[in-house]
Amino acid sequence: MRRIFSVALIALAITTTVSAWGQDNSLGTWKANIAKTKYTPAPWPVTSLTVTREAAQGGVKVTNTGMRRDGSAINTSYTAKYDGSPSEVTGEGAPYDSMSVKQVDASHFTYESKNSKTKYHANGRMAISSDGKTMTTTASGTDADGKPMTLKLVYDKQ
Repeated sequence: MRRIFSVALIALAITTTVSAWGQDNSLGTWKANIAKTKYTPAPWPVTSLTVTREAAQGGVKVTNTGMRRDGSAINTSYTAKYDGSPSEVTGEGAPYDSMSVKQVDASHFTYESKNSKTKYHANGRMAISSDGKTMTTTASGTDADGKPMTLKLVYDKQ
C-alpha cells in the first residue's frame, strides 16, 4: 500500500510539472505603455507598439505593429520555439532580424535578439505580473551603431 501511494504521489508531481510548463501567461494582445517605458539613450525611437502573442507548436507566434518616431511603420512577425533556437523575423520596423526565446515558467521568459546586418544585439527578460495585466520586458545590449543601450518596456494587457 505504501509503494502504491509513493508511485501515485510521484505521478501526480510529474503531471503537475508537465502541465505547468505547458502554460503561457504571455499569450494575448499587449499595448506598450510609452509613459512607463525607459530607454537609454533616450528617447525611445517608438511612439506606439502593439504585440499579439499566439500559441504555436512548442513556442509562440508574435506579431508587432506600431509606429516609429520617424513616421515609419512597425509590422513584423516571427514564430519562435521555446528551446532558444534562433527564428527569422520578417517584416519592417524592428531593429533585429533574429529572435530566440526560452520559457523559464508560465510567466517568465528570456530572449536574445540580433541583426545580421548591423551591430544590434540584445539579451533580455520578460515577466508577466501575478494579476496577468502587465508584461515587462527588460533588455541590454548594443544598438545598430554598436553603442550601449538599455530598455525597460511596460505593456498593458488589452
